Amino acid sequence: MKLADLSLIAPSVGWFPANVHAFSTTRIGGVSQAPYDSGNGNEGFNLGDHVSDNPCSVALNRKILNQRLPSPVNFLSQVHGVKLVDASGLEANRIADGCFTAKKAVVCAVLTADCLPVLLSNASGTVVAAAHAGWRGLAAGILQETVKAMHESANDEIRAWLGPAIGSAQFEVGSDVLEAFSQLNATHCFIPSKTGGKYLTDIYTLAKHALAQVGVFQVSGGEHCTFTEADKFYSYRRNGTTGRMASVIWMD
Repeated sequence: MKLADLSLIAPSVGWFPANVHAFSTTRIGGVSQAPYDSGNGNEGFNLGDHVSDNPCSVALNRKILNQRLPSPVNFLSQVHGVKLVDASGLEANRIADGCFTAKKAVVCAVLTADCLPVLLSNASGTVVAAAHAGWRGLAAGILQETVKAMHESANDEIRAWLGPAIGSAQFEVGSDVLEAFSQLNATHCFIPSKTGGKYLTDIYTLAKHALAQVGVFQVSGGEHCTFTEADKFYSYRRNGTTGRMASVIWMD
């Protein structure tokens, strides 16, 4: 497998400091077979080891990813919560939904397949973070906790990039989700759907609302839909059994 076979989504040049590097993978590339394939008949780049894919395929896909990185990724065990860990820790199976680091060449990473990956850096390029922001994590405050952890290392301006997630036209939720965000003054992010008692919500706007609460207004990304762009992305809502993409960030 050649590195050039991968298809990556990245922030615009200059969005983060020059020493900060970030991208999200897609389903394109790798060695995984259906239903973890690329969607166009080729093998896929599934990086999740908890979705019943062949473990050997996942291990090789992760090896391919690590060839692009300054150090191997130590993935989290994500549970839709608000716990964060220092990415430089070496323990395996870390139960958390976000990580941060103030060390160079340490990679922060999260896995997603509809939930929102959020990558962050401070203006001086001395601390970076990655957060797994599904609706439960957003409602519980995962992004606010991530920014808080970053400010403990360096209290300067933070910028965020929103990686690929489910789009607002496809993200249908129940009244329980609306109620959870009504307590956070975010009901403007919801509109009634054609399904009775259901709502469509914009996870990108929910994230921007959460980030604004902790003073993060420099936010980019958020232009993709994992559900509808089946040729690029895995989607749990679309397929059920499917792979996972990785979003990574690190500093030189």
